[in-house]
Amino acid sequence: MMGEPQKEHEWLHQLIGDWTAEMNCSMGPDQPTSTSKGTESVRSLGGLWTLGEGQGDSPEGKPVTSLMTLGFDPAKGRFVGSFVASMMTMMWTYDGALSADGKSLVLDTEGPSMTGDGSMTKYQDIITFLSPDHRTLTSRALGPDGQWAEFMAAQYHRKR
Repeated sequence: MMGEPQKEHEWLHQLIGDWTAEMNCSMGPDQPTSTSKGTESVRSLGGLWTLGEGQGDSPEGKPVTSLMTLGFDPAKGRFVGSFVASMMTMMWTYDGALSADGKSLVLDTEGPSMTGDGSMTKYQDIITFLSPDHRTLTSRALGPDGQWAEFMAAQYHRKR
């Protein structure tokens, strides 16, 4: 049960710090794109987990708080985590891996389809480091045509 940080945990440690965020979100092809700003504070839990607490506004302009947990499970050889936000009842659970170039963490999850028909669909959140002080988070959903459709993109800049 006792864990020691691995190289994958070190990758997650890049997230530690205080960040500003600018997000663009569209909840469907016929929906307008909304923009919002926020902040995120990421800390380590025992060197094995990162906890990222975000503050910002929803697409409707209402205050939102979120919490993302990320870690690495050596037994599975996979990144694991969760995401919850104050405006939703769904707890998203992550299972992911680094991209071949090591710059992106691709987190797979499943949740309610945006069609509102009660079905479930696959989603991905992708964290990409462009530099030590600039990263992105993109969210996309797998469509019925088998193609990924991006619906949210955020730019994070480390606070100085």
